Amino acid sequence: MTGMLRENCFKDKTIIITGGGTGLGRSMGKYLLELGANLVITSRKLEVLQKAAIELQEQTGGRVLPVTCDVRKYEEIENVIRAAEEKFGAIHGVVNNAAGNFISPTERLSHRAFDIIVDIVLKGTYYTTLAAGKNWISKKQHGVFLNIVTTYAWTGSGFVVPSACGKAGVLALTRSLAVEWAKYNIRSNAIAPGPFPTEGAWSRLLPGDLVKKFDPAQRIPLKRVGDHQELGNLAAYLLSDYSGYINGEVITIDGGEWLRNGGEFSHLESIPPEMWDVLEKTRGK
Repeated sequence: MTGMLRENCFKDKTIIITGGGTGLGRSMGKYLLELGANLVITSRKLEVLQKAAIELQEQTGGRVLPVTCDVRKYEEIENVIRAAEEKFGAIHGVVNNAAGNFISPTERLSHRAFDIIVDIVLKGTYYTTLAAGKNWISKKQHGVFLNIVTTYAWTGSGFVVPSACGKAGVLALTRSLAVEWAKYNIRSNAIAPGPFPTEGAWSRLLPGDLVKKFDPAQRIPLKRVGDHQELGNLAAYLLSDYSGYINGEVITIDGGEWLRNGGEFSHLESIPPEMWDVLEKTRGK
């Protein structure tokens, strides 16, 4: 649960994280600051960003630029890029982390609710990617994208259909641009995190006693949720030059959750040993 990369390996590098003021975005940003990076964090709430920037700077001694941005609005993303370059010079990496989600039967959602999620997750990611990518290409500058997806981006999932649609699109974007933009020395990779506790997401998705009733740790072979430093380590590695030959890859960090729950018989672990004894005796009958 400690940092894995060498000190100052991100010195003089600037990373933009959308949705970087809270949750997983903030955790990834904190570790990048500890490694010497300059950090640009964005969201729609300036007060949250400013508070996070002050706290992150006090914790790490790094430099943080908070910039308000609705990733559904292309001109606001362009403004983030301008502000980042004015403050720090070149931009070296972008983490597409901004997201939204509803847990709901799909028939209960309005088309507007569906649009809200898909616009943030998919449109927000390709808007940010397009703006940053065009900027790098025009300046003949190397860069790296890190997109935050989810394991149900490739399996689908009931009750989070707008998110599944959006994340599947982000996954396709990641792999497509890994091929198309490699000639510009622009890499694209993604992380699919399992359960990493964050106050905002868990209180919205599993309010009240639901988080106890549907304890995510019980679905995971390792029987625990993720530690934010583990995610920070992986994100920093994929943004760093150490991963320079990794392109178009999606790395799952979920303790084996999606493999267990995708296996038809995985849930038989709940059968007690004495029941297995009974079953074993009946095999030859």
